[in-house]
Amino acid sequence: MNDSERQRLLSKLQRRSGTVGGDIPDELTVQGETVDVKAFLFECDDLDGIPESERERLESLKRALKRERLQRKQRLEREDLSVADGEAIVRRVRGIDRALNALEGLDEPGIEEQLRRKQLEDAEELRALMDIAAN
Repeated sequence: MNDSERQRLLSKLQRRSGTVGGDIPDELTVQGETVDVKAFLFECDDLDGIPESERERLESLKRALKRERLQRKQRLEREDLSVADGEAIVRRVRGIDRALNALEGLDEPGIEEQLRRKQLEDAEELRALMDIAAN
């Protein structure tokens, strides 16, 4: 592949929109080990929040995925590859990005919980204002 093709593929990795609507891979090979990403996500999603016993496993998986992403990106930057091999790396990196996005979202509360928290905060502010006005 020539330099312009390499730059085109590397720019695809920079676009965050590349993962929008993409599928989470069933499995990823990370550091030579196959990880069943979908099963892990479904397992964690069934729980109410991430228990401490699973936090280290979650963080470890995220670190491994980030290392794998970096290695694949560096391979695209440095190695003499065909365009087809480069495109395959881009697809795999996008799968890693999609999996990372999903894993990051496990710790975030859902929309309903966010709205509930916002309503509680607003009610507290209103109550505080009413207390100030009453005094």
